[in-house]
Amino acid sequence: MTKSSRVFLYAEFQVSAPFSEAVWRDANPAMKTVPGLRNKTWLSGIGTHSVGGFYEFESEATARAYAEGMLADFAKGAGGSLTVKLFNGDVVADASRGMLSPYYQAA
Repeated sequence: MTKSSRVFLYAEFQVSAPFSEAVWRDANPAMKTVPGLRNKTWLSGIGTHSVGGFYEFESEATARAYAEGMLADFAKGAGGSLTVKLFNGDVVADASRGMLSPYYQAA
């Protein structure tokens, strides 16, 4: 595992329902209890009805635990296809600040 204090997780779940029918209202409260999760931006595929998200975690370990646990369980239960990718947020910090990323603005 990489030693990163900021890990981004991209996830996409293939479904056949508009985002307005998705389970985000039920999912948000449960996701607020996920260890290491700093934030999530929901994504809805244009013309595809895919549902996904862009997440920020405090470490690779917490991101993997979420992907292999709660997220994988949800996909299995819904019978959908899940794609997950992890990204090191530390190595891209300077480049992201240069593009005014909200994830890298000074507090």
